[in-house]
Amino acid sequence: MMIRIRSRDGLERVSIDNPIATVAQLKSEIESQLQVPTHAQILSTNQNLLLAKNPNDFTRFTDLSDPNTRISSLGIVHGSIIYLAYEGERTIAGPVFHPAGSFGKKMTMDDLIAKQMRVTRQENPHCELVSFDRDAANAFQHYVNESLAFAVKRGGFMYGTVSEVGKVEVDFIYEPPQQGTEENLILLRDPDEEKSVEAIALGLGMRRVGFIFTQTISQDQKDYTMSNSEVLQAVELQAEGDLKEWVTAVVKLNVNEDGGADVHFEAFQMSDMCVRLFKEGWFETEMKEEVDPKLSRMKKDVVVGVKDTRDVDNDFFLVVVKIFDHQGPLSSTFPIENRNSPVVMRALKNHLDRAKNLPFVKRISDFHLLLLLARFLDVNADVPALAGCVKAQATIPEGYQLLIESLASAM
Repeated sequence: MMIRIRSRDGLERVSIDNPIATVAQLKSEIESQLQVPTHAQILSTNQNLLLAKNPNDFTRFTDLSDPNTRISSLGIVHGSIIYLAYEGERTIAGPVFHPAGSFGKKMTMDDLIAKQMRVTRQENPHCELVSFDRDAANAFQHYVNESLAFAVKRGGFMYGTVSEVGKVEVDFIYEPPQQGTEENLILLRDPDEEKSVEAIALGLGMRRVGFIFTQTISQDQKDYTMSNSEVLQAVELQAEGDLKEWVTAVVKLNVNEDGGADVHFEAFQMSDMCVRLFKEGWFETEMKEEVDPKLSRMKKDVVVGVKDTRDVDNDFFLVVVKIFDHQGPLSSTFPIENRNSPVVMRALKNHLDRAKNLPFVKRISDFHLLLLLARFLDVNADVPALAGCVKAQATIPEGYQLLIESLASAM
């Protein structure tokens, strides 16, 4: 079976042949496949492990401390995510490079050029344009501006539709559990919650179409469009999304001519070359402090222009996408998940009361409300069915309406 391992280095995978493996055997496989020594590993199914700041904090995470415990008894199955913390450094395996030719074989100039990895700018995106639902975009930027004051980074996944001509429409933004700082954004992704999000999107006739994140005020003084860590995170998510029209949106605070501050949206695609380099393992993923953040470092020389180099200006990887806006089918007035204040059930009653003069389907036409309801519904059947009613703006079946009203009144 395959176990996903989330650490400070990102998301990696470990294969285990033994279906009744113990914690000790899991640690051994992590050492073998990910080069993290067994004695240095701290494992947990609790994502808060990644927020621990010192060795004393690690002692709170004991669910995987007994080496003889079978991992299946802890609910760990194929596809499960386990969180890994460790002290020290590790060497992450890079791409395998083969020599240019066999012994004794002459190489022509054309052969040598063909073997080089050349990095050039991509002029045209696969996405003709991206259009943001005004309410969804405003709910995201308002929180970052008013509550976070652009002091820490924030991110979310964009959902919507893609037309045949490559036009992307973003109709809602899902904000996963996360930890943001001035320079970094760690997504503490919850597979169960994301399964509910995908079920809602399925019923709405939508899909994940991109990633949105904010830059902080301190970054506004830096000489780059996106930093190397932002490029790396963006290309990882674009490669995972496997959508040629995938869009990455950046939200920042710019000082205008009058000395005031304006919230500014920019949209890009990571170039085809950027995605290829990432998939083939060329990027250095350990960010050294001495590396200029406007440069992405490669593990082996690439050709930029006429120069062999390992440092590539991040702008070579960015393809600008035009931005528009529209009024989508959903509202964005319900409290949003995974922010400073947890979404409580009383919010459901308050929301329904405020919209009591509207048809019931209109009252629940909000992604964030549907995500709350998904906690109490079958994710494979009920969630997409209810979202399908919202898509069609059809009458909500009596059973669903009674359940929703009872949940609201029970609080």
